[in-house]
Amino acid sequence: MPLHLLEKKIIRKVGKAVNDFGMISEGDRVMVGLSGGKDSWTLLHVLHELKKRAPIKFDVFAVTVHPGFEDFNASMLEEFCKEEGYAHFVEKTSMDAIMKEKTRPGTTYCSLCARLRRGVLYSVAKREGYTKVALGHHADDLIETLLMTQLFNGEIKSMPPVLQADDGVNVLIRPLCYVFEERIIEFAMARGFPLIPCGCPMKCGTDVVARKRVKRLLAELEDEHPGVKANLLGSLGRVRGRFLMNKKPSS
Repeated sequence: MPLHLLEKKIIRKVGKAVNDFGMISEGDRVMVGLSGGKDSWTLLHVLHELKKRAPIKFDVFAVTVHPGFEDFNASMLEEFCKEEGYAHFVEKTSMDAIMKEKTRPGTTYCSLCARLRRGVLYSVAKREGYTKVALGHHADDLIETLLMTQLFNGEIKSMPPVLQADDGVNVLIRPLCYVFEERIIEFAMARGFPLIPCGCPMKCGTDVVARKRVKRLLAELEDEHPGVKANLLGSLGRVRGRFLMNKKPSS
């Protein structure tokens, strides 16, 4: 698909998500967590394009959390953002030291790293006066999380498009919630974003392995029954509580 048509499709889906869930309001200062991966780059670019067309005024900023890993290098991100005119800065942290101290032998950093990054982004948002924290989770992330929580945690939940943080201040948004990963991969490659690794010295943890397995399962089902992934995504907004196991309220 030509780049301009692909971009148009993604912008349309993001615009619909923003409108459907009331993600962005007049005067918002939206902070994008820019990791340097395909998802966060696509999100940052599309929000800037949406900003030009939206009937409301809002600002977009990018923040990269430096975890302290020796091999993490954000220079390409800084250079590209400067060339594109994106407001961006790197927040340096000592997350690596915390993870080394808190992680048990034989386990990996993945889950703790994600929580620490989120905490850093929330702190930066409060410090800098950003009103929304935007993350690059896409449609596949939502349906994979839905299945993972059911299969491995015994719960029915996923990643909501809009989430009020536990601190009662920050609001997290996921504008790519209607966009499937294959489109993002195609767009990021065509656009030539400088993709960088996280620099983590450890191998993937069991949570990442489990997600990859669920991803493969969904891919197989989609090949056999086209539309399965779209149905799963749609099911997140069509919950029939009356047909679930609702226990009798305790007296």
